[in-house]
Amino acid sequence: MDALSGSSDKYVLGIDLGTTSIKVVLFDTRTKTVTDSCSLQTNSDVIDEHVKEQDPVQIIATLDQCMCALPKEKLYDVICIGVSGQMHGVLFWKSNPGCEWYSSQFSHRFRPHDVSHLITWQDGRCTCDFLSSLPKPESHLNVATGFGCASIFWYTKNSPEFLSKFSVSGTIQDYVVSMLCGLEVCLMSGQNAASWGYFNTTTNQWNTEILKDAGFPVHLLPLLVDSGSIAGQTCSEWHGIPANTPVGAALGDFQCSVYSCMMDKKDAVLNMSTSAQLTFSMPADFTPARVPDALSPIAYFPYFHNTYLAVAATLNGGNVLATFVGMLTSWMKEFGMEVGDSEVYSKLIERALTQRSTDLRVTPTLLGERHDPSSLALVSHITPTNLSLAHVTRAVCAGIVANLAGMMPPHVLLAAGVKRIMGSGSALSRNEALRQEIEQAFPFPVVYGKDVDSAVGVAMVFNDKLLGNY
Repeated sequence: MDALSGSSDKYVLGIDLGTTSIKVVLFDTRTKTVTDSCSLQTNSDVIDEHVKEQDPVQIIATLDQCMCALPKEKLYDVICIGVSGQMHGVLFWKSNPGCEWYSSQFSHRFRPHDVSHLITWQDGRCTCDFLSSLPKPESHLNVATGFGCASIFWYTKNSPEFLSKFSVSGTIQDYVVSMLCGLEVCLMSGQNAASWGYFNTTTNQWNTEILKDAGFPVHLLPLLVDSGSIAGQTCSEWHGIPANTPVGAALGDFQCSVYSCMMDKKDAVLNMSTSAQLTFSMPADFTPARVPDALSPIAYFPYFHNTYLAVAATLNGGNVLATFVGMLTSWMKEFGMEVGDSEVYSKLIERALTQRSTDLRVTPTLLGERHDPSSLALVSHITPTNLSLAHVTRAVCAGIVANLAGMMPPHVLLAAGVKRIMGSGSALSRNEALRQEIEQAFPFPVVYGKDVDSAVGVAMVFNDKLLGNY
């Protein structure tokens, strides 16, 4: 509370390190509004058809660009930093220090040093056969390819010399918190730990004995802290933010997105960006099963205060449309025509809005689904009259929504007492055709909120904590 006293404006900095972009916001502690923000594409993917990795040097450089876009005079008045980001992924670094601090123009910054690539949640190297060879977790959540513990198992069995180079592991958001605070270890919230697998959300502990018996390098496991807790203080001035500013333990981007817009327990939240999630809040006394249901498309993610969210998390969201756009631009390039992705995307949506329905059927599961990894995409009901750009784009949009509705049918939401859906995410905000399909598939009012995103949500979490309302 002391940090909020006085007449001068104070701010919480919210950072979200997403799969494709980074966003930073300044959240006014008095008015509880976002005063300034910046979002930039990271363009950090490492091109390799067999793996899904990102370059942390490029990610941090993009974060620096975003920070430079915020008003310097307001950064001096930041009293807390909250960080969220893409879950499931893992990167490795050497402690002492894991980064290099340096001065640039009028600010102090860090750049990664002795750090691996980020293996993202989209990584597919852990095949079904490989996953079936792993020990069963003591958790209600399944383990899938792209999950931190699964990726570490893969390296343990296929490239142990790679792991021997590092002493610490965490998500990209955990790494940023560790560097800002100068931590020699990684402190991880239960939200991020659950996304790695082999984590018991009831006891808030790793499955240490199971992992150790299977030859897993348990010394790489992060230390656990409560979601919403403070990890430490900035070890240096950073972009004008004073040293010794509190930094929250990193949180999951999904939970923070929900926190930013779930105004009522009767709200469901639909977030659609690279992937997509549809969720609602479980009753306070809900306890998940002790073992995972491998075939269930609905999982239960830890939220705040020992509560859970029921989540249908599809791997196939805005990335399906991005793949469609990429396919078209590459085809046109082969014909000698150069057309930008954004121009193609805009034209696709424009054409889809002229076609309110289609009998063409697209099953968009390009990446499979965690509960059904072998279910790949297909197109059916093809006729000579439904192959126009309008038909195909409308069918792709309808297929994305139908896949999500199949994972969490409307009757499940009705049984949970849901009264409306709060829509968020870049894919929905950019695509009216997707919004139309959502409103047709689900029998609820759909509200598209302003500032409904993870960067805002993580700022709200730590602002509420400072106010004592968390």
